[in-house]
Amino acid sequence: MDETKEQRMKRLEFVQVAAFDAVSFAAKVYNYTKDKSGPLKPGIQTVEGTVKTVVGPVYDRYHGVPVEFLKFVDRKVDESMNMVQSHVPAVLKQVSTQAFSTAQKAPVAARSVMTVAEHLAVSTWCSLNRLPLFPQVAKVVVPTASYYTEKYNQSVQLSAENGYKVASYLPLVPTEKIAKAFSVDKTEPVVLTGGAVEAN
Repeated sequence: MDETKEQRMKRLEFVQVAAFDAVSFAAKVYNYTKDKSGPLKPGIQTVEGTVKTVVGPVYDRYHGVPVEFLKFVDRKVDESMNMVQSHVPAVLKQVSTQAFSTAQKAPVAARSVMTVAEHLAVSTWCSLNRLPLFPQVAKVVVPTASYYTEKYNQSVQLSAENGYKVASYLPLVPTEKIAKAFSVDKTEPVVLTGGAVEAN
C-alpha cells in the first residue's frame, strides 16, 4: 500500500494520464493506418521490425527515465506548493473556503429564485389577461414567440450534439412547462413547483 502511495504523484498525475492517453491514441492510429496500408503493408512491417531491433535495447534501458523525471518534478512542485501555502495568511485561506462554499450553494439558491419567478410570471400573465385587448394581442404574439423559442431550443440541442462546447452552456427554454403554466383554466387554482397556490 505504501508503495502505491509512493508511486502516485500528488500534483502532476494528470500529466502522466495525458501522456498515457496520447500514446494509446497514437498506437491506435498507427495500427489503423498499418491495417489500411494495403500493398505497402510488407514494407511497413519490415521497417517496423528494424526499428524494434535498433530502438528496443535503448528503450529497455531508458524507458523508466521520463517517469522518474516526472516524479522528481512532482516532488519539487509539491514542496513549492507546501511552502507557498505555509506563507499564505489564514484569512486568505478562510476567504477562499467561504467563496467555494458559496459557489456550491448557488444552484440551490437559483432553484428557489426560479420557483418565485415562475409564480410571479403566472401571476403577471393572469393579471394582464384581465386587461382589455391583451388576450387578442397575446393570441397573435404567443404562437410566434413559441415558434422562435422552439427553433432556439433545436439550434442549441443540434449545436451541442455537433460538439460545440458553447452550446452546452446555453440554457434551453422550458416550453412545455411554460405552456402548462400559462394555459391553466381561470377557474382552477395554479399550483407551482414550490407548493404555493394562487387562486385566479
